[in-house]
Amino acid sequence: MSKDGSRGHAAGEVAMRMRTLQQSIDAFDEAAAALLGLNRTDLRCLDLILATDAMSAGELTTAAKLSPAATTTAIDRLERAGFVARSRDATNRRRVLVSATDAAHAAEREVYGPVSEAGMRALRHYDEDQLAVIGDFLETARRVQEEQTARLKELRDPARSSGRRADRRTGR
Repeated sequence: MSKDGSRGHAAGEVAMRMRTLQQSIDAFDEAAAALLGLNRTDLRCLDLILATDAMSAGELTTAAKLSPAATTTAIDRLERAGFVARSRDATNRRRVLVSATDAAHAAEREVYGPVSEAGMRALRHYDEDQLAVIGDFLETARRVQEEQTARLKELRDPARSSGRRADRRTGR
């Protein structure tokens, strides 16, 4: 096999492993959501909230890429489940902040703590240079995913091109 053919084969192997990694992450998220009694959107919102001290509903709407109504519904469900609390912003009384509760932090430790520990153990097998390559690859993969997400949204946008969506069967 030529050098280019070998490289193409190796790249195909990486792509297939990325696909199966994404499937395993998806299955884990599904199991985590079920364990916590949440749907996947609510779990995604909870993850975004856990990553901050507190965020406004508007900030969550933007970060989760949801409509304001869908965000409010998710916050309502998370609040009923005991994972978030609403409070007034001390600097702007009209602004409501959403923060993770102690129960949410405990659930995060229970569900994601072991994953983090196992991941850190697995990464010990790599030296600093290898970790730099892995980090670069993951950043590149994230950027590619975001670009492709934008591409799909553009395809769905009825205002693009001639103002109509292409027929999926004919491409016209």
